[in-house]
Amino acid sequence: MMKKVRLGIVGLGAQGGAYAEFIKEGRVNNMEVGAICDVDPEKKAVAEEKYPDVPFYDNYIEMMESGNVDAIVTCVPHYLHPEMGIEALKRDIHALVEKPAGVYTKQVKELNKFAATKPEVTFGIMFNQRTNELYQKVKEIIDNGEIGEIRRTNWIITTWWRPQGYYDQSAWRATWEGEGGGVLVNQAPHQLDLLQWIAGMPKKVYSNVKYGYQRDIAVEDEVTAMFDYGNGATGVFITATHDVMGTDRFEILGDNGKIVVDDSKTVTIKRLKKPESEMSATMSMQDVMEIFMGKGPGEMYDEEVIEFESVWGAQHTAVMENFAANVLDGTPLLAPGSDGINGVALANAIHLSSWLGKEVELPLDEDLYLAELNKKIKEEKSE
Repeated sequence: MMKKVRLGIVGLGAQGGAYAEFIKEGRVNNMEVGAICDVDPEKKAVAEEKYPDVPFYDNYIEMMESGNVDAIVTCVPHYLHPEMGIEALKRDIHALVEKPAGVYTKQVKELNKFAATKPEVTFGIMFNQRTNELYQKVKEIIDNGEIGEIRRTNWIITTWWRPQGYYDQSAWRATWEGEGGGVLVNQAPHQLDLLQWIAGMPKKVYSNVKYGYQRDIAVEDEVTAMFDYGNGATGVFITATHDVMGTDRFEILGDNGKIVVDDSKTVTIKRLKKPESEMSATMSMQDVMEIFMGKGPGEMYDEEVIEFESVWGAQHTAVMENFAANVLDGTPLLAPGSDGINGVALANAIHLSSWLGKEVELPLDEDLYLAELNKKIKEEKSE
């Protein structure tokens, strides 16, 4: 019986380097670094110095066929995630795909379709925020029906400030050809995943997106999107990379209460003593006047405030540990790889709505999206 999963790290950049360090430090107790792969010759010298006993490859197929790895993690540009995932699964190598699962749903669908033919091979995605106890608690409250049916979601997440120098680090960054988008595919996929994980997928999306608004880039750095969930409920999602002060506030309003998450650290749960519809139908105008005049909220709802602590890297290592546990003993995955398509679909719909200047329906027209994306890539090349 395998005791530890030997992980092949594809791409020894910032993320791949962090994972290698986590494992080296013993923070993932059921995993070891089996091999490292990078096409950059300079990374070979880095790997030899930091991980002298770990085999190094410049071709990930060779690494997977070497017998040195049981699984891979794809710390490479987004377009490559589906292709590498498929190549791993083909060889019965377990695949942990970085977020996003891909740039467009058509390629992610291919990955999911192939993965479905290999149910015995583990396929996960690095949605580390799903291991965050705060968001697990929010999902539990929604799933239990504690605040009733959702009426509205609002998430403003502008804590992704990035200076121009960040984008100038490499030629592929913040380009349609290299990265496939901006804040929606680089920084905010975690929130897009959490939003659909907790509140479900919308039926329609309408967006106002700014491309190169406050940064000299081709892709989006400012997004305002409106969701229609198809049952009367609506949502608003706002994200940006130019707000140096940043806000992270997620509100979910239900028939029987409200959840407010501040800075991904504090959850305030307000549970109404009577459903809002009942209050509306039964309250006298005198009762209403008392509320307007500042009647104590304690008479209308109970309030619970929960604080959560965050430890850097702990969420990533938790996903890695859970992934390895699934390989070793079948522990259920917190973030199944097949879930990755939902966040990509949301990002695609937000882009497409802004490109077409109209509301788009989900599931979206995948061929139309790809055609429009290819137009952006062509325009970028001709500039």
